[in-house]
Amino acid sequence: MNKDGDKTFIYLIRHGECAGNKERRIRGCIDFPLNDNGLMQAHALASALKDKGIEYIYSSPLSRATTTAKILGDAIGLPYETRDGFCNIHIGAWENRIKAELAVEQPELWHTWLTQPEEWKLEGAETLDQVRDRALTDLNKIIEERRGSTIALIAHRGVLKPLIGGALGIRRPSYWRIHFDTASYSLLTFDSLHGYCLMGLNFTEHLAGLPIVQEFD
Repeated sequence: MNKDGDKTFIYLIRHGECAGNKERRIRGCIDFPLNDNGLMQAHALASALKDKGIEYIYSSPLSRATTTAKILGDAIGLPYETRDGFCNIHIGAWENRIKAELAVEQPELWHTWLTQPEEWKLEGAETLDQVRDRALTDLNKIIEERRGSTIALIAHRGVLKPLIGGALGIRRPSYWRIHFDTASYSLLTFDSLHGYCLMGLNFTEHLAGLPIVQEFD
């Protein structure tokens, strides 16, 4: 348990790079594995976090997240646990599609995604509000179970963005006001007096010299 007692520290981690990132595809729940650069990013992340006092590791069940979680766990001698609430957003028929192609084929819906993403709806897909609710539910349960500890949570930008927006009560549209690079880490805290507090966002110094695909769509 950390020295702050009631305060829980949560390292929010985006998985390392996969082919879907590099090819600018909509990933969703397609199970892209880490590519070579993503593996290097994950090892650099593990080196940066190995002395942060992490006591528990939780992950999305998709392999790009679990591989990142295992590399981190191996570095600090911990197992990881998957939680379905942290799985990436399910995007229905858009999954595995090239973004530029969707922008041409469905311009109105694509414009909504870029400007009012919380209002974006596609048959068979989740909304960002649904992802926010399931991710926050699982995180709140973990905090109750592990109050006062230091936790690592490895997930996807499609989870971490609505999770942060919901935890902090950021005014909608919030999705594009928050940014997570692959293999970045951020620090969120929780205590019973103040609730959630964002202490730091999108740390990437450990990735110096490694390519990062910048994604703003």
